[in-house]
Amino acid sequence: MLIIGIAGGTGCGKTTVVNQIINELPNEEVGVISQDSYYQSAPHLSYEERTKINFDHPRAIDFDLLMEHLKELKKGNSVEQPVYSFVKHNRTEDTILTHPRKVMIVEGILIFTHPDIRELFDIKIFVHADSDERLIRRLKRDIAERGRDIDEVLNRYQNTLKPMHQQFIEPTKEYADIIIPNNKYNTVAVNIVRTIINERLL
Repeated sequence: MLIIGIAGGTGCGKTTVVNQIINELPNEEVGVISQDSYYQSAPHLSYEERTKINFDHPRAIDFDLLMEHLKELKKGNSVEQPVYSFVKHNRTEDTILTHPRKVMIVEGILIFTHPDIRELFDIKIFVHADSDERLIRRLKRDIAERGRDIDEVLNRYQNTLKPMHQQFIEPTKEYADIIIPNNKYNTVAVNIVRTIINERLL
């Protein structure tokens, strides 16, 4: 199994890069795991308390469960991937049955901050985008998909996202094997990754 880690700041275009990579690969041979599914479960906290959680700090991620799932998939076993609700700021009761594939792509802003998880990645990709561009994308997404208002998004960006990006996410760029600038459609870098994957699938 080839495990690819794709990291980068919020709104950098990780999902776009993931889709570009898997676009021409056989569905049954490639799987995707999102770090967002592995936010810590917090049913003991009220909704108001959960809204104050710093979701951009590595502590917010259940890395133990993610590690356990990646190891199980590598052994050839299926796992029950959690489902997280960004509206309720909590894990739901649902899970997604995730089967092992020849290639597993793990994407998330904080996945390179954990040394043991980093060790599991055969290829580490960091997607870089201008900070203004990332903020615009985050605004559009959080308002449209997560029921946030503009003041809430901007407040979280200034007080949490930006400082956490500078402290935890940007420094992990040094661990990347490939850095993809995502200010435009980057076909060369994506094609290199796709070529490596195709060679491993033969």
